[in-house]
Amino acid sequence: MLVHAGVADHRMWDAIVPALGEQHTVIRYDLRGFGESAPPTGPFSETDDLRRLLDHLGHDRVRLVGASWGGRVAADFTLTHPDRVRSLALLAPPWPGYDWSAEMIAYDAAETAALAVGDLDTAVRVNLDMWLRGPDRTWDDVPAGLADRLREPLRTSLMNQAVVDMYSKGASTGDVAAISVPVLVGVGALDVADFQDIGRRYAAEIPDATLVEFATAAHLIALDAPTELAAALRTFLAR
Repeated sequence: MLVHAGVADHRMWDAIVPALGEQHTVIRYDLRGFGESAPPTGPFSETDDLRRLLDHLGHDRVRLVGASWGGRVAADFTLTHPDRVRSLALLAPPWPGYDWSAEMIAYDAAETAALAVGDLDTAVRVNLDMWLRGPDRTWDDVPAGLADRLREPLRTSLMNQAVVDMYSKGASTGDVAAISVPVLVGVGALDVADFQDIGRRYAAEIPDATLVEFATAAHLIALDAPTELAAALRTFLAR
């Protein structure tokens, strides 16, 4: 089960699904307000949505892979429904209550200012700079075509961001040290320093966790390093 990042949709996994599908049934979906899923009209929980989806599809236990915000959804689901998870892979997940750096605060302020005046183009550009390009490379270093692939999903997420934030119950405050399944934590070496630090914190606090660093990836590992990620996941899932 693949859970996408908060600036993408199910298509972020396009490049790794074929490799995983050789040995596994692969499911991916759009969170509420992303991709082809309608925005919420009342209070909801991402973990409850995931449980209902698994019930509907008839899957009792799954191997969860979550990217960025999808990683936190996957971690929360594992804490809430431990009997339904065989293993967990977290790719650059956030940490609730993290003390963000000045760089992250400035990014958030720039996005907020753009959305406040309805300037979606600027908000998209701010997010592409932060999450796809990252702080340590130029656009010439980013694989060709990735910005164009991400622009539409990102625009949809930004259009629905306010209503999703209004109704989502958000991340839980559960202790990740209680996670008892095998865990892979992935970090991009070109990601924002905050998320590299957070990845190491997850790996340190979850008892059966392995940290994997992707040298050519920024925040969105599945887009930047799909071959390397697919290989790491296949090895991990074979445990």
